[in-house]
Amino acid sequence: MISPECIWPLGAELGEGPVWSSRDKAVYFVDIKRKHVHRYCTETRETMTWPAPSEACFVVPSADGDFVCGLRKGLYRFDARTGAFDKLKDVERDVAVNRLNDGFVDPQGYLWFGSMDDEEDAPTGALYRVGDTGAIERCDDGYVITNGPATSPDRRTLYHTDTLGRTIYAFDLDERGAISNKRAFIHVQGTAHPDGMAVDAEGCLWVSLFGGGCIERYSNDGTQIDTVAFPCSNITKLVFGGDDLRTAYVTTALKGLSEAKRERETLAGGLFAFRSPVPGLPQNVLMRGLVRAS
Repeated sequence: MISPECIWPLGAELGEGPVWSSRDKAVYFVDIKRKHVHRYCTETRETMTWPAPSEACFVVPSADGDFVCGLRKGLYRFDARTGAFDKLKDVERDVAVNRLNDGFVDPQGYLWFGSMDDEEDAPTGALYRVGDTGAIERCDDGYVITNGPATSPDRRTLYHTDTLGRTIYAFDLDERGAISNKRAFIHVQGTAHPDGMAVDAEGCLWVSLFGGGCIERYSNDGTQIDTVAFPCSNITKLVFGGDDLRTAYVTTALKGLSEAKRERETLAGGLFAFRSPVPGLPQNVLMRGLVRAS
């Protein structure tokens, strides 16, 4: 039985997007609604919080030592030493209702990210990829809420989540980063919504369930094989970290909880950790398109 531990009860309104920094021995993540980037140092348990200029929707490590952060309407370079955010690219300035959402760096060093309707109503969201020149390529659309880009260990499959539709799609992914052959891979049953996810070394998907109080693990044929229960409802995303990549760090959220549930779920919005029976895949770093020359 896997038993998650709350390692930082910070009460994030919408904690999201954990990434592992082996250099810092730390987990970086965001609180979208409170416009924060957070860091939790796993060896010292020291914490740090930086205010962002707008909703901080994801943060990913870059090969040049900085981070790239998706804010409400664009991609920004984030320097954790100074807390500075410098704009790199505007995104969807012409779609007022949208903001950016989950992001992911693939094993080739390319950034994938999505957009969504901030009112969670209209299918105005899209899936994007940043190419070698820094151009933002629109790869798929028609989503209300995009989430959880991830890739298989053999790098041939990209997974992407239609959260409101409770469906995880699989795409064929070629060596140039092009996707094709979109197909439904997992339909999440019940009333919970699939949020962020991660893939382990065996090719299994660990899917966070917003409103479901758990993470579900699926085999690479889409069969559910395990469940990790949490003491709060809204589980948003996980990342594998630690020296052996067997510690899963998990973000959660207060968003959407009634006042009664907020009082009852005292650890909601906290950062959790648990030990996985198998290692995850290494944290990829951004190496293409937006990396500053050294």
